[in-house]
Order: sequence, then C-alpha cells, then structure tokens
Amino acid sequence: MSKRPALSGGAEIAHEFEVEIERIRARLAANEAERKELEAVLRDLLSRCSAAAANYSSPAIADAPGVRAASSTTEKIALFRRLFAGRADVFPVRWENRKTAKSGYAPACANEWVKGICGKPQVKCGECPHQAFIPVTDDIIEKHLRGGEGAHSGGDFVAGVYPLLPDETCWFLAADFDEESWAADALAVLETCQAKGVPAALERS
Repeated sequence: MSKRPALSGGAEIAHEFEVEIERIRARLAANEAERKELEAVLRDLLSRCSAAAANYSSPAIADAPGVRAASSTTEKIALFRRLFAGRADVFPVRWENRKTAKSGYAPACANEWVKGICGKPQVKCGECPHQAFIPVTDDIIEKHLRGGEGAHSGGDFVAGVYPLLPDETCWFLAADFDEESWAADALAVLETCQAKGVPAALERS
C-alpha cells in the first residue's frame, strides 16, 4: 500500500499556502456569482418599481395630466399644492445658524425677531401671544420651488409643511426607504396602495 510522501520544511509551508489560496479563490468565485445574482434581482426590482409608478398615478396627478416641465408656473404650483396639501394657515420655514452649525424649522411669522414683540428664543412660537403666522400662498410655494433667498437661513428659502390638520387628519403621508432593500420596499408599498385603492406617488431622489 503506497503512502503519500511527507512534506517537510519549505515544501510543507508552500503546500499550506496553496491550499489557502485555492480556498480564497473559491470564496471569491462564490461571492462574484452572488453579486451577479443580486444585481439581476435589483435590476428587475427597479424595473418593476418604475413601471408601477408609471402605471399607478394618484388622483392629484391624474387631475393635471398636462403638467410637465414646459407647463406654466400656475399649473406647477397647483399640482404641488395638491400633492403636498397640509395646513394652509401656517407653514414652517428652515433656519440655519452658521455660527453654531445648528438648523431646524420654525413657523413662519410676520413678527419674527421684531424688537419688543418677538420673545424668541425665551418664548416658544407656539406659546407666543403675538403670533402672526404667515399662511401658505402661491407666492410662498413658488419661492420654495425656485429656491429664493431665505431671510434667516443664509441660503435658499425652504418651506416645509404641517401635514397634520387641526382636526388631527391629514391628506398625505411620506415614507423614506433606505438600505439595500429600498427598491423592494417601495414596490411593496406601491402595490399595496394599488390593491387597497389608496393614491400613491413615487419620487426617486
């Protein structure tokens, strides 16, 4: 009965290296195959997601089928206000303090920082007796969309929206999908909304 010759010294070390090299190559080949498979799945999900968004538009979009890049400013603003309808009596505006590197949103108020009237920062806007909140107008929406200069942000004017109405109802909900499964998650939500008859719109940022 023949026996495998024993390896010694440098030959044994070289053999161990060869075994480890083959093992790593096998793992790399398996990872490459998995990567290609995942890329194919991702492409399919992206395609289905785009198709679902194209085939299923909300009533707000269906009401204005002609709104495109070349449409009038009035038409674009009207579409935007239907998609993101919230409280019309007040809206938040973004502020930024470059000295402290802090930022946030506060209700837009005609009395903001008016000496002798505005009590910020000691008095919160919601508790101020001199509230003069600015309502949402087409001019405000246009300024937001065009990125006009903000009064206190030092940058573009960014208006927010208060989706929750005084009666604790709302016209829209927004969901953000991240991580590797974002395409599948977004598609699942669109398909569920379609099955339940809930208007939905998809924006890929």
